[in-house]
Amino acid sequence: MGGQLRQIRQRIRSVKSTAKITRAQELIASSRVGKARDRAAEAEPYSRVISRTVTLLLSHRMRMNHALLNVRPDTSRVAVLLITSDRGFCGGYNHNVIRQGQALGALMRSQNKEPTLYVVGSKGVDWCRYRGRTLMGEWTGVSGYPEYATAAEIGQLLIEAFDTPTREGGVGEVHVIYTEFVTMLTQRTTVHRILPMEVEEVEEAAEEDGGGGAVPKAPYEFDPTPDAVLDAMLRKYVRSRIWYMLLSSAASEWAARRTAMMAATENAHELIETLTREANEARQAEITTEITEIVGGAEALEHG
Repeated sequence: MGGQLRQIRQRIRSVKSTAKITRAQELIASSRVGKARDRAAEAEPYSRVISRTVTLLLSHRMRMNHALLNVRPDTSRVAVLLITSDRGFCGGYNHNVIRQGQALGALMRSQNKEPTLYVVGSKGVDWCRYRGRTLMGEWTGVSGYPEYATAAEIGQLLIEAFDTPTREGGVGEVHVIYTEFVTMLTQRTTVHRILPMEVEEVEEAAEEDGGGGAVPKAPYEFDPTPDAVLDAMLRKYVRSRIWYMLLSSAASEWAARRTAMMAATENAHELIETLTREANEARQAEITTEITEIVGGAEALEHG
């Protein structure tokens, strides 16, 4: 009986230590998720403005053409960028991204397309290496607090792969799988095709004159040429979208870790309560046994 009580008390101490760790992780995640969310929110308008600029540029010059907008005739090879985390303790965050990657890969292979992998985050890199997957690009140590330089490097590499003909090792499409931050409790795993880009051409609204009448907007003047402006805007757009996806994934990672650690802490406290009751019951049984032995010994001496 005494050995059982010691084991229970040892488990209680172990669970208490675990609860301290999970609580500390929860507090760290709570302090960082707000900053990560704000960074993602601040980056989104930049991408939106560039997208609107490209749309207006194409709407103004209907005959303009660019390689990043054209659907390739040969899409036998496609690039897939997985954005995972460098650290664990974040629930199903990485599992959901990897599962979506597997589903997308299976879909691509059913369409006779070969997926080539680019991975952000140690968890995704380790998963691919363990299964012998070849990686065309990998970036680690940046998931919790990504920098724009990383987004620019990833964007440049993907654009170069898209600019290269498929028969020479390039790709015909570029897809990104990331986790979109919705709320503190909701993060959505998203698959988004960034190349070739889909830009909707719209007519720009006319301005109103002082009397309430519509006045057509004046034609644009470009310096440098419209083609050069479009090329710069499209490449900035790709980099800005990847930048936003990295920031949104970072916010989702911290939110998922906060939720997971909160649940782990609550489970640890519940387990401590259960073990404490078991310890009390074991202690009561031990005391009862000791009393019974004492009474029995006293009676034996009295009748002896």
